[in-house]
Amino acid sequence: MEYRQMGNSDLRVSAVTMGCWAIAGDWVWGPQDENEALAALHEAVECGINSFDTAEGYGNGDSERLVGRGLAAVRHKVVIATKIPSAYLRAADVRAHCEASLQRLGSDYIDIYYVHWPNWEIPFAETAEALERLKTEGKIRHIGCSNFGVRDLTDWLAHTRSDINQLAYNLLFRSIEHEILPACVQHNVGVACYSPLMEGLLTGKFATADDVPAGRARTRQYAGSRPLTRHGEAGAETQTFAAIAEIRRICAAAGAPMAQASLAWLLAQRGISTVIAGARSPAQVRQNAAAGSLRLPPDVLAALTQATEPLQAALGPNADMWQAPSRIR
Repeated sequence: MEYRQMGNSDLRVSAVTMGCWAIAGDWVWGPQDENEALAALHEAVECGINSFDTAEGYGNGDSERLVGRGLAAVRHKVVIATKIPSAYLRAADVRAHCEASLQRLGSDYIDIYYVHWPNWEIPFAETAEALERLKTEGKIRHIGCSNFGVRDLTDWLAHTRSDINQLAYNLLFRSIEHEILPACVQHNVGVACYSPLMEGLLTGKFATADDVPAGRARTRQYAGSRPLTRHGEAGAETQTFAAIAEIRRICAAAGAPMAQASLAWLLAQRGISTVIAGARSPAQVRQNAAAGSLRLPPDVLAALTQATEPLQAALGPNADMWQAPSRIR
């Protein structure tokens, strides 16, 4: 497993982070066996993964509780990141929600505490000051932001130091390449990529849009007429599944599993600190972890990039996977 420095910080994280939303077994991902979830967390440590990403909103705290239980014995060896919802960014709320997350995690500190989404009705200065107090007290070690575009990132950095910006980025959703990724590189803010497998599409398990469960078929790749979507756009289903077919062909020719190659492509892009790959079982963990040491030849990287450019053009610079107009500015 490769380990990378996160932005300007002294924090070194595994190139592959275990995403812990799916183990909550909520309405998006379906039921989850608790013992299987705990086994997946243990397997991640065995595979060299030292970074785990959760959030208060994942399963209404269930993900944090599982992460706390599963990693209690190795807490001092791992990096745990969690997030505060955008509705609770007033100073008093920040403290209360941090304390609640600490209790669920069974820990006296959080390695990375993210603002999950910006809230334009609450001054950044107030939120940043509250987070800095918690950092001074040792309750959080690093402050992160998530879903911050160029304008918000610039404003945020005027009030506090953030070494990481968590953003949606994968072969089928490359919108941050237009402006946000270059801005992160300029400010030396590392990027943690969420949805690196595009909610399962890049595993090759779905042949058509109609095969995707409604809980996952909510992003801007899908037609706005589908249940649970909220973007109101035409979508890009034809371009999406044409790109998947080409990615599958390229990976087969290269002898590389599609999911691992998709993660390796991300890790080859500039500015990327880690990819957050969700897993619900030890087998899925092992598959994801293998991408941490996979190096694709330059011609394969170039072919994957070229294969997804029509889809990138169709989706444009809106870096919000779910909504239009964008909540990311």
